[in-house]
Amino acid sequence: MPSVTVLGTRGYPSYYGGFETMVRRIAPYLCDEGWDVTVYNRAGIDRRQHVADPRVHTIVTPGIETTSASTLSYGLSAAVHASWRKPDVALIMNVANGYFLPMLKKRGIPTVVNVDGVEWERAKWSKPARAVFYKGARLVAKHADVIVCDSKAIAELWRREFKRESIYIPYGAETPGPLPRVDRLNGNPYALMVSRFVPENTISEFLDATTIISRDWDVVIVGGAAHGGPLDHRVRHLARSNDRVHWFGHLEDDDVLFSLWQHAGTYFHGHSVGGTNPALVQAMACGSPTVARDTIFNREVLSDAGVFTEPDPGDIADAVQTLLADPPRQEELSKRVRREAESRYGWDAVLRAYNETLTDAIGRRPASR
Repeated sequence: MPSVTVLGTRGYPSYYGGFETMVRRIAPYLCDEGWDVTVYNRAGIDRRQHVADPRVHTIVTPGIETTSASTLSYGLSAAVHASWRKPDVALIMNVANGYFLPMLKKRGIPTVVNVDGVEWERAKWSKPARAVFYKGARLVAKHADVIVCDSKAIAELWRREFKRESIYIPYGAETPGPLPRVDRLNGNPYALMVSRFVPENTISEFLDATTIISRDWDVVIVGGAAHGGPLDHRVRHLARSNDRVHWFGHLEDDDVLFSLWQHAGTYFHGHSVGGTNPALVQAMACGSPTVARDTIFNREVLSDAGVFTEPDPGDIADAVQTLLADPPRQEELSKRVRREAESRYGWDAVLRAYNETLTDAIGRRPASR
């Protein structure tokens, strides 16, 4: 059996974000295809309530659980351990782990790196942290055997900025069957936002818009900050002081999340830094009529199946309320986004592409030193 190690995520099974969703999909799939799969997990995450494929090996390594140190510290401990185990290939998430590629290369381990979005432009990071991510990206460009980009716009950025070609593999999405509405919403039409609470996801602007939207419509918010913070406090206050605002926090039940997308009158997608966003393609697969922040990445994913707006609270409120008040337009956009998701973002094609890429990477095995 060929062996693959996955590092750079919170682990398996985890429901934290897009990388973790992909690992939940790809790890069992690779087992089905005859791979020996190992995923590195972060310490301190309770996974007892999640169903895991027993064929997937997990290894917990130590790290520092803070916003600024967690990615690098867990990445380092996982890379050291992987270098000792020496798998046939390593699948690595996040450019921050570029610092550890020379270590893996010295052990003759070929590397496939999913570079995600433009991490060094995220407003949540300090200037020194952004410099760390940019340096990590340069090291990925220098040392990675294969680079995977999840969007064509990101691939062009890597071609222009780092002079590296890449393989395009987007995120996948699951098309669920009809799901019942969530009881606590009482059947009212609602606007929905699903996001981690970081500045580049247009959270503050949407919360400002919520004070306008909630005069006439319900607003549902899913998500939070990794370690709490002022945006969490603000949303908590909104939900407590306004009966039309419903905060679900971080959801780990896919059926509830998919139901919220499926029955939303409007889904607002404010992500601005990144390629093919997992939340957006999943919202599309659920048929959620979408208002998105106008970026090159969101236009690539939605094509002409969405409504685009500037990151201004008034513009957001106007676009969301206009769509909420127009059920025929909602139905039209719902059908179009579902078609886009099914034709371009099916999991089967995504997983096959990773299987082929990892297999090809083994043939590029560098000499061990």
